[in-house]
Amino acid sequence: MNDSNWRSAATLDTLRYRAKLMGQVRQFFEQRDVLEVDTPTLARAGVTDLYLENLTSRLAAGADGQPMTLHLQTSPEFALKRLIAQHHIDVYQLSHVFRDDEIGRFHNPEFSLLEWYRLGLDTQQLIQEISELLTETTAAPPVQALSYQQAFIHYCEADPLTADGIAAIHQQLLARDDTQQWMQQESDTDTILQVAFNLLVEPRLDEKTPIAITNFPASQAALAQLSEDDPRVAHRFEIYYQGVELANGYKELTDATAQQQRFEHDNRRRQEQGKPVKQLDFALIEALKHGLPDCSGVALGFDRLLMIALGAKHIKEVLPFSIESC
Repeated sequence: MNDSNWRSAATLDTLRYRAKLMGQVRQFFEQRDVLEVDTPTLARAGVTDLYLENLTSRLAAGADGQPMTLHLQTSPEFALKRLIAQHHIDVYQLSHVFRDDEIGRFHNPEFSLLEWYRLGLDTQQLIQEISELLTETTAAPPVQALSYQQAFIHYCEADPLTADGIAAIHQQLLARDDTQQWMQQESDTDTILQVAFNLLVEPRLDEKTPIAITNFPASQAALAQLSEDDPRVAHRFEIYYQGVELANGYKELTDATAQQQRFEHDNRRRQEQGKPVKQLDFALIEALKHGLPDCSGVALGFDRLLMIALGAKHIKEVLPFSIESC
């Protein structure tokens, strides 16, 4: 950073619109009787997800007087679920979160995330609520749903839920100059599918209409329940609009044993890929043992929503200060 460049890249009109959008979001949930809560940014446990990394901070002396490492949260998910298990309420949080990730057009290490959970709603009903929020805040048309399987068959002519289809998708990546060398060494199915989705599917989605990609493969379930009708897929969806990956949602996993097994599986994959193993969040596991009511939840990038509303091309245009100027 050049210290003489002390000004925000966001205009005053943008800052005013940012405040207006926050007000719209809060009004949206107040009308639906969803409680706003404010959970801690720092926690003892981080995230085990192979593709996410926490930023960390060092506390000189914890409650026992000993130094401790704390993790800046990538999402308020674990804390929100603990509140839901305790109080059986619909909740949302609009807050800053942190990820040790790339810096780019849609990425800043510190950003604002809107996350909410609705008791008794399935993913289809939650997608409908997201559609209503997008219409109110960006005048978007209704969200259209397309399954992960349908998207690959349509854009790649290959079924991502079959061995033959995955092999065909792999071959398409091997035929590209930008992925050929990498893919010659890659055998992990989820990595192949994620790269293919990013390069072969996502850029071809209709940008004029919000699209919900539903029913992700079970191996990419994260914290979602598996489908009762097809165990190959999970009740997980992502929302794309105007070329932006906007939201990620689940019908939430409520089984404590299954959740711990998924955390442990994540850590095994981390170890295989030379990444640090993460401490499990046993507070969340205990909350699930107590009983998480049936619910669905979603995390939506607030800054990206603002980019769409304003037609901004880069996230730094809508932040008071990006990492480049803080």
